[in-house]
Amino acid sequence: MNPLEEVRCRTVPDLAATSLPLLKVCGMTTPDDVELLAGAGADLAGLWYGIPGGHADLRAGEVTALAQEARGTRRLRPVLVTFLSDVNALREVLDASGIGWLQLHAYQPPSVVRAIREVVAPEVVIVKVLHVRGGECLERPLIPSYERAGTDVFLLDAVTEDGRVGSTGRRIPEPQALGLVDRLTIPFLLAGGITADNRGEYASLVEHPRFIGVDVDTAARDHRGVFRPSLIRQITRGWRTARYDEENT
Repeated sequence: MNPLEEVRCRTVPDLAATSLPLLKVCGMTTPDDVELLAGAGADLAGLWYGIPGGHADLRAGEVTALAQEARGTRRLRPVLVTFLSDVNALREVLDASGIGWLQLHAYQPPSVVRAIREVVAPEVVIVKVLHVRGGECLERPLIPSYERAGTDVFLLDAVTEDGRVGSTGRRIPEPQALGLVDRLTIPFLLAGGITADNRGEYASLVEHPRFIGVDVDTAARDHRGVFRPSLIRQITRGWRTARYDEENT
């Protein structure tokens, strides 16, 4: 079974009938955001929790309410995005919200992945971010350990020179990304400076057998930081994501 079949049929059974690639949009904070993202073509929506100082950080009750709203669209799958390593805190919010996707966006070690997989939520889809700075993946030596611990999907994202993580708008050049993903045995998402117009810069990466989609934040917002349906639709067209293919076939 190839990695895409695995992510559809084993790891993420609710994607069994879904085309790829997927579009994940990060940072929704209101019911209006839920409706907008679902209508504009997003497949996955990031809910920030435990990201101190983050522009879209939410309280636990807000996460639960928005996750329920997202599931109610029958289109949008909520993803808990967190810097937390506290397994008990993550257990509480996952149990309360019923969220099925968890994105570990900081430098949580493989032991945290293992604890989540074995103790907290064996069925949750665990997405672990791999941080790339100056052409080097900071977690490169740990990739096999993350895979053995139970990671389902990696997300490639760029880190700034001063160490800023997440929503940096920095791109990972395709040669660097290809050099990294060839080491992986599980599917991956690409983040970092994704725009509606730069799919051509990643032509080989898009054809990679483990590529399953892209993750955006800034590109989905206008100059005021507000989500715009037109911008999201442009990304779905530019990257020919799942919803674009569904609606244009």
